[in-house]
Amino acid sequence: MTNTIAAALPSWLEPVADDPAYEWAVLAWRRASAIEGAWFDAGKADKIVAAWPRIFRLTNDRFRGVPFKLLLWQEITVRLLVGWKMSIEIIDPATHLQTTADVRVYRRLDLWIPRKNGKSEFLAALGVLFFCLEKLPGAEGYVFGRNEDQGRVPFEKMAAIISEGVGLREDRHGNVRIILMKKSIFLRETGSTLHLLTGKPDGKHGRSPTVILGDEIHEWITRELADTLRQGTGARLQPIELYASTAGRKSGRVGWEWYQESLEIMSGAKDDPRTLVVHFAIGEEDDWTDEKVWRKANPSLGLTPTLDYLRTEFKNAKGSPVKEAIFQCYHLNRWVDQVGGWLPKSQWKRCAVEPNGWRALRQRMRGRRAWGACDVSATRDITAQVWLFEPEDEDDRWTLLPLFWVPEETLKERAEQDRRVDWLGWVREGALLTTPGNSVDQDFVKEAIIEGGREFELLGQGFDPWNAVKLISDLEKGGFPIDICHEQRQGHATLGEGTKRFERLVFASQLDHGGHPVLAWMASHCRVRFDENLNYVPAKKASADKIDGIVAAVMATALAVNATEAGDLDGFTSNPVMVI
Repeated sequence: MTNTIAAALPSWLEPVADDPAYEWAVLAWRRASAIEGAWFDAGKADKIVAAWPRIFRLTNDRFRGVPFKLLLWQEITVRLLVGWKMSIEIIDPATHLQTTADVRVYRRLDLWIPRKNGKSEFLAALGVLFFCLEKLPGAEGYVFGRNEDQGRVPFEKMAAIISEGVGLREDRHGNVRIILMKKSIFLRETGSTLHLLTGKPDGKHGRSPTVILGDEIHEWITRELADTLRQGTGARLQPIELYASTAGRKSGRVGWEWYQESLEIMSGAKDDPRTLVVHFAIGEEDDWTDEKVWRKANPSLGLTPTLDYLRTEFKNAKGSPVKEAIFQCYHLNRWVDQVGGWLPKSQWKRCAVEPNGWRALRQRMRGRRAWGACDVSATRDITAQVWLFEPEDEDDRWTLLPLFWVPEETLKERAEQDRRVDWLGWVREGALLTTPGNSVDQDFVKEAIIEGGREFELLGQGFDPWNAVKLISDLEKGGFPIDICHEQRQGHATLGEGTKRFERLVFASQLDHGGHPVLAWMASHCRVRFDENLNYVPAKKASADKIDGIVAAVMATALAVNATEAGDLDGFTSNPVMVI
């Protein structure tokens, strides 16, 4: 087929020629058509597509054992990968004379698609196609993710597809053709081995991959392993790299940069005709609440995920900025960053039984069970101490009692530099406390914590160890029960679950903060930051201003959650009102 003829779309692409969701496919066909000397082997593509459901079987849940009938997007991907060919110059190993060899155009696949669209199953099937069915003597295959556990998902999918497939693991006489081991797959016929790797680049040089399969790029810390393996493909005529991922955090440098590179390749901004980019996502201007837009991002919708599932997830997310961002990321393939407006003002306002109830909270909470947490500031910033009180009955709420301190000598400067905030008014009404000098005197904080220990039944007191060493030491000297003190570093491992539970209290209106003005100000501009799994915690650096009180509230909530899960509180989880 000449390039002129090839430029015309084939019958299997014509139905999606004007569909924005399949722009990647049309662009890929046009770009391959423009390669000098390239042609499309329609017979080879037809043969593999026709054989696919006869050989491959699905492996999970209600699909297990069902013939793997390719969806439209999967069929197009397979046809493009196996059909486009080109000739390259080589030296014949037997004669050492110059000759040519016909190879596949595409040596790399970048698949970007939302969760639950059959990504891992399809990626694994492609791995089996290129590693097992091409029957290349001495082939080497490598499967990996961010770590071994992540890489194990597509590796075990490959093993399951081989086990379920027709004529893959055993021949028609029952002879074993493929040996499946814990971390490798061995092809007896060709002496080829595929290995599950740890995800670390160390010790991976010197390999000669035929097939490279990497999953969940958005979580990778480095692309060094992928680069190392690619550099080892030089001895292979037509190696293939198969990569797939959903969207993730923009702050995840490796994944975000790879995604941007994929878009540049797809559009032609980056000259890389050997990479096929398959891309399903909503656009920047698309209305993510529109179900029609969901179909644009989810080409397998109806089979997996179901529309009912997406509707349920959407309903659960609506109204919560963080959950809305996660829905868009996981289900619409839209990358996320720090999220502002985490705690909407309207919802925060509902978490006050009385508009100015904060003034009487301390008296009301005397003798009640509580968890405390202190977010100690740098010398000139706000220091916060918060107590979180558990409900006493079904009609009660969790209650927050905060205290805030600033250095007295910085107050005038604050008031002049930021007139949006009523610093002086807060001090006059007792919502903000001052300590003498130009830095927060931790002796005042210490005395307040000790006094709280006398007034309340304190079950735990949390501290971020940064900048709190002296305070903890002074508390111990002052007779505070140091055995209830807990270090709480402000990362996802420590505060991730506490953040979710605190958010749940706010959105369920199961919290009473009494309308405290300083806490309300902090809540209004608090942002959250995500880790690679889209767990989230308050983001001090990304927030527009100070959020120390919200951070301390999350710390106290985390202590309560840990006590619940550890079973330290008799009957705590049996009362539904008391479960955070």
